[in-house]
Amino acid sequence: MAGLEIRELEAFLALADELHFGRAGERLYISQSRVSQLLRSLEGRIGARLVDRTSRRVRLTPLGERFLTGLRPAYEALSATVDGARSEAREVGGRLRIGFQGTVDALLMTAITAFQQRHPGCVTEIVEVPFADPFGAVRRGDVDTAIVLMPVAEPDLVLGPVFSRQRQTVALSVRHPLARRASVDAAELDAAPLIAAGPPAPAYWREAHAPTSSPGPAVSTLQEGLTLVAAGRGGMLLCRPTAAYHGRGDVVFVPVEGVPDSVLGMVWHRDGETERVRAFAREVAANTRDRSGDRG
Repeated sequence: MAGLEIRELEAFLALADELHFGRAGERLYISQSRVSQLLRSLEGRIGARLVDRTSRRVRLTPLGERFLTGLRPAYEALSATVDGARSEAREVGGRLRIGFQGTVDALLMTAITAFQQRHPGCVTEIVEVPFADPFGAVRRGDVDTAIVLMPVAEPDLVLGPVFSRQRQTVALSVRHPLARRASVDAAELDAAPLIAAGPPAPAYWREAHAPTSSPGPAVSTLQEGLTLVAAGRGGMLLCRPTAAYHGRGDVVFVPVEGVPDSVLGMVWHRDGETERVRAFAREVAANTRDRSGDRG
């Protein structure tokens, strides 16, 4: 099979049907001489003649007849497999698995609802992505696409719509000295221990979500982080919607001045782009465009 070209098999099949080099070429939209060239190449790989040709007639050799009997069903099965994969890639049906980090906020829920209404034949599943592994589910194929916290600098992933710009808050224990403040600034935040995501989140991503010279403990999930916050082990940066969703009596959320806003982005694997993913990306872009600059 080394070096075998599908075009050689197609030329043989067309010639077996037509028993005429000219008509076989017309069927394949190639020249008669090209059909002859492809056949010679195939016969060279096999090591024997498959077709007897004279100036008056073309017919299969006994080996050519046996080869045709085995080849045709295999070729038709291969063609059906390719056609099926192409059809699946182009249609918006089946199932779309959407990962998310933090909270499914109103913007994302609006996009999901719009996608479901536009494509009722496609079932959506929503799966939470671990705080410390923003890109793993996409890479493993556990989800088709994911909504993750920016930044994203992964060469094997495609970054789609970027949206939901939100002001940052810092989660603090109610006993923390800064807990009663109306806000804190970046300098104060830099001097405080901040709880960060642990591996496998890449270093640049972990540092973006815990920008401090006094790193605190590393965690895998938001709940782990908030538990350590409540225990007084450090603060934790969260956007406003996530802070509101995870509110608890022993933790306060203080607005932070002078740090970049929290932003979400839609990502998918370069090898996993389908029409379902593209259609969802269009809905995310359309339903978040007008409000992507809101600070909440």
